[in-house]
Amino acid sequence: MKLASLKSGRDGRLVVVSNDLTRATDATHIAPTLQAALDRWELFSGALSDLAEGLAHGSVPAFRFHEHDCASPLPRAYQWVDGSAYVNHVELVRKARGAELPESFWTDPMMYQGTSDANIGPRDAVRVASLDHGVDCEAEIAVITGDVPLGATREQGLAAIRLVMLVNDVSLRNLIPAELAKGFGFLQSKPPSAFSPVAVTPDELGDAWRDGKLHLPLMTAINGHAFGQPEAGEEMTFDFGTLIAHAAKTRPLSAGTIVGSGTVSNRDPDGSPGRPVGEGGRGYSCIAELRMVETIRQGKPKTPFLGFGDTVRIEMRDRKGHSIFGAIENRIEPAV
Repeated sequence: MKLASLKSGRDGRLVVVSNDLTRATDATHIAPTLQAALDRWELFSGALSDLAEGLAHGSVPAFRFHEHDCASPLPRAYQWVDGSAYVNHVELVRKARGAELPESFWTDPMMYQGTSDANIGPRDAVRVASLDHGVDCEAEIAVITGDVPLGATREQGLAAIRLVMLVNDVSLRNLIPAELAKGFGFLQSKPPSAFSPVAVTPDELGDAWRDGKLHLPLMTAINGHAFGQPEAGEEMTFDFGTLIAHAAKTRPLSAGTIVGSGTVSNRDPDGSPGRPVGEGGRGYSCIAELRMVETIRQGKPKTPFLGFGDTVRIEMRDRKGHSIFGAIENRIEPAV
């Protein structure tokens, strides 16, 4: 089942979307918004699934689905926590500045809590106050949970996953060092993120969804040029069940919590930092990682961060080449 929120009011209008992303049908007679459906998932999910089946068979009213009409699946969410499940990415960050990676990073996930009250639509602009902030994209996988109890286990975390989607976790790289130096985490350096047009139930992903991971390439393009295509399942040190359990260690999570994977990252087969797509590698999911590799290999970075007018496209396709979640495509524009 694929669900989307068309732009309408502050929380969108819930629709069910066809598997091929060409048609949709109104679902507001079941639940007006995705958050309302998540709040009573056990009651509403069956009816939404029946509606999806009716859409597939052409037995319910339908209209043309346009990704540009979509808000984020959850235009505003109760909570957005983002992990760093790909330790390769963290290791590169530290190696570029000559720091060793603590052993605990392989057993204890890193996670921050970001803004979630104004999530960006999949085809909306990313507006920033200044390019001096170092604007970067981060292509990631995210899940939306149902209610998760305090102290949940990994298994309880996996069972709580309701939907899967993609995210462009926008980062302002030049603001991060000063914020982290305060010892009090991210705030200004993590503005709103953009999410894919549709969110899908795990069963929709078939055997690509296993062990709490999504085993498909995540594709990023910048200004129409391939930038990254890492395999999302290969080097994910912490699966989503583990990430959810980590977030719930000292707090319950409300239905509608979004949990991110962190930047998807792969090494080369020989264990060295990944190579750019143009050199036959899998590339990167953020500019910062390419700059780290440039620093390691050449002594300094040469690739600039994003500028006004640049466009980032993030998408995932199934083994037959069909888009699963639709595409995130954000243009960087000044906040005026």
